[in-house]
Amino acid sequence: MSKNIIGVGVIGASTLNPGWAMASHIPAIRALPDFELRAVSTSSKASAEATAQDLGVPAFDNPEALIHRPKVDLVVVAVKVPHHHELTVAALNAGKMVFTEWPLGRTLEEAEDLAARAQKAGVRTVIGLQARFAPAVQYARDLIAQGYLGDILATNLIGTGMIWGDQIPRSFAYTLDSDQGAGVLPVPMLHALEAVTFVLGNFVSVDAAAAVRRPTVRITEEDRSVHATAFDHIALSGALQNGAIVSVLYRGAPSRGDNLRWEINGTKGDLVLTAANGNFQVADLKLQGAWNDQTDVGPLELPETFAAAPGGLSGDFGANTLREYAALSRDLRDGTRVVPDFAYAVQRHKLLDAIHEAARTGSRQKVA
Repeated sequence: MSKNIIGVGVIGASTLNPGWAMASHIPAIRALPDFELRAVSTSSKASAEATAQDLGVPAFDNPEALIHRPKVDLVVVAVKVPHHHELTVAALNAGKMVFTEWPLGRTLEEAEDLAARAQKAGVRTVIGLQARFAPAVQYARDLIAQGYLGDILATNLIGTGMIWGDQIPRSFAYTLDSDQGAGVLPVPMLHALEAVTFVLGNFVSVDAAAAVRRPTVRITEEDRSVHATAFDHIALSGALQNGAIVSVLYRGAPSRGDNLRWEINGTKGDLVLTAANGNFQVADLKLQGAWNDQTDVGPLELPETFAAAPGGLSGDFGANTLREYAALSRDLRDGTRVVPDFAYAVQRHKLLDAIHEAARTGSRQKVA
């Protein structure tokens, strides 16, 4: 086994109570030769024992034990958002590389603190913003750079968070509390806006309206309801640095129509990305386009370079996470910085804060 193998410890991976870590991080780590799963941490002794047996690696019910394990080079924080700050601080203090899922923290202040700590520690960091690694998103960006659309005029996107309807699984009920930083706006909508900014450039200003349209939500597994304070519907309009106008609508519950549709309009052509799942970072995207004299968009075939890369053209749930790990491996090997880090996450948190403030005040906000 190569001495350059990166030993990974995943906080939040449980085979007894499987969630995002089991669905995306564990398969990605095991699929790539530059990484090796060396430890996991769960929330209970029973879960740790079951997971150790199932995965064949040491498992702990105390994340500190994982963080300080010598063979763990990269700590993955894949737990509920309110725990991101504490666990990421512990990993940084131990001098470990850290991959923290998005959002980096509950607030901009938490994100800024973590970015500052990471810079002081001098370690590589990764933020889980996976939408940019989808082949359809990367190819859309390439086409625009090649002049397929001419000058970008406008873009509109409508998406769905999928789980924020009149009932919600118990494990996600915490996201209904606006103080937890994990509702429709900070999670599915910001993942979608990550794709928008990756392809088209950053915002310079935003206007927004937002509301809690379902203030009472039933817990799926229980005979009780909870009060929701996190926005479940958000409408955003804005302007990009290139002058293009943006319109975005995100809603919490699935639609009987399109759950994800993104159009980009230019002076020479148009692109359309669609998916059945409105969570952009895990969506199986279909890319269509038309230019010059073509009157209707049609499917666009992705170049062979995408098929040959790790993850290929897969639209599986965790495929973009695998692609992010593969990009991290190349970064570490080649000294590049393609993978977004904590400093980049702060910029996305600033956009999130601008949208919140625009919705709260009804006034246009400049985006730092």
